[in-house]
Amino acid sequence: MTYEIFAIKWRPQLFEDVIGQEHVAQTLKNTILFDRTASAYLFSGARGVGKTSLARIFAKALNCKHTQEGNPCNKCASCIDITNGSSVDVQEIDGASNRGIDEIRNIRDNIKYLPSNGKYRIYIIDEVHMLTIHAFNALLKTLEEPPAHAKFIFATTEPHKVPVTILSRCQRFDFKRIPLLKIKQQIDTIAGEEGIQISDHGISIIARQAEGSLRDAESLLDKVVSFTGTNVDDSQITSILGIIDREYINRMSWSIIDGKAHDCLEIINEIYNYGYEIKDFYKEIMNQFRNLIVSLIPQAHNQLLDLSDSEIEDVQKQSKKAGMPRLLQSLNFLINSEADLRYTESPKIVLEAILLKLIEIKDYLSFDELIKKIENIEKRLAQTSATNLRKDPGSFLAQNIDINDGQKGEEGSKKWGSFVQYLATKDRPMANILKEFTNYGLTKDGIELAPTKGGFIEGYFDDPEHYEKLIGFARDFFNANFTIVFKKQREFKNLKKTSNESKVPTIVKDVIDVFDGKIVGND
Repeated sequence: MTYEIFAIKWRPQLFEDVIGQEHVAQTLKNTILFDRTASAYLFSGARGVGKTSLARIFAKALNCKHTQEGNPCNKCASCIDITNGSSVDVQEIDGASNRGIDEIRNIRDNIKYLPSNGKYRIYIIDEVHMLTIHAFNALLKTLEEPPAHAKFIFATTEPHKVPVTILSRCQRFDFKRIPLLKIKQQIDTIAGEEGIQISDHGISIIARQAEGSLRDAESLLDKVVSFTGTNVDDSQITSILGIIDREYINRMSWSIIDGKAHDCLEIINEIYNYGYEIKDFYKEIMNQFRNLIVSLIPQAHNQLLDLSDSEIEDVQKQSKKAGMPRLLQSLNFLINSEADLRYTESPKIVLEAILLKLIEIKDYLSFDELIKKIENIEKRLAQTSATNLRKDPGSFLAQNIDINDGQKGEEGSKKWGSFVQYLATKDRPMANILKEFTNYGLTKDGIELAPTKGGFIEGYFDDPEHYEKLIGFARDFFNANFTIVFKKQREFKNLKKTSNESKVPTIVKDVIDVFDGKIVGND
């Protein structure tokens, strides 16, 4: 008996047998039941997801004389001929090898003849996007005025390459990638029927490698069994299919999280010497960090992680140790660095550089952490400023006391802060610059300001245009007679206290504490 590969032997023969495309199968079945068939259909989707298989089932149902609830009987002469590929009325054409105008003209010349046995003459054109523009133009005339006995079923992995004039004359169905769980279930069914001993983990490896293509999964299983026989060991699967052992991935993610640069380089060297493709290894590292992130999302990891129980346990340990901010930052870094690896002629060296940089990320604050620390500083400044001002009103830090009318600095600061917010609605750049100036005495008639640093900031309001514009906004906000006096930094140097490490202001200490810093000089 001639051996049949699994992809052919297990090809679906009924609408219900098509896995993962129930939305398309049910719609086509209904067109048979209600006799509402169109003249042309376009099936689009990734490879190996059931496009041509469903096209054959549909063709059989269209020409079957004994349909059963919309399904072909698979017993009549027409169904058997279509299944065997010997039907005169149903022709399957490869668009990649029959892409010229002559082949399409041949179809156009023959389509006028009535079918021999069935009700329709049906043309299934696979990879239709490969046809030349002249071939599409020749096909267009037939699609515009098709004979009543003719049906077209087009299949393609790249629908965007099909001219819109063709698309507009077809009923289009988009095929989805087949879910991992359904691929695993089908491989398990095949293994059981074929007497193949394979573990659930082994089935998961094959299903993951297929990337949503059931045909690829069946072909991979065929390849493994051809080498191992009916008793399949997990280690043999990874070796035969050239899949990177997850032990390497797991070790590498631990090395990155723990900051062990030596272990990282050692693993890369092992991968390189074993012969694994460096770029494939990088892809697996990205997937690993994605898994680490997903494992921290409540109620998500059960559906979105296709890992064994032991692998999930290890992933959760790693993710909890690293934390979500660092994991997100690490994955973002890997994504942004992928182009460096893609175009290099020295992938091993580039991979080493990327992962060593990734290890160093742990030494830097994430953006969210930095924002939280700044917010903490602001709260502590607000709590301690009033106390410090009362203790030392002549200090440079006593910048918010109203010198002229004796009001508390906190109240004056709030008034001035409100004005800066108002200014931001009128002229945001000017407001941002004004934030760099210190308030040295707000009264009902005016204010004295000094820059916190020199350079461009210090001289910005020396420009008469800038000054007059600011005065105009201030008078609108306060009153018509409001004035602003700008002092240079040197005019306020006498307000600063000399300090040393033993007499650091409280606010400065707060900043040092928040950022875990230290004083390295007091010049």
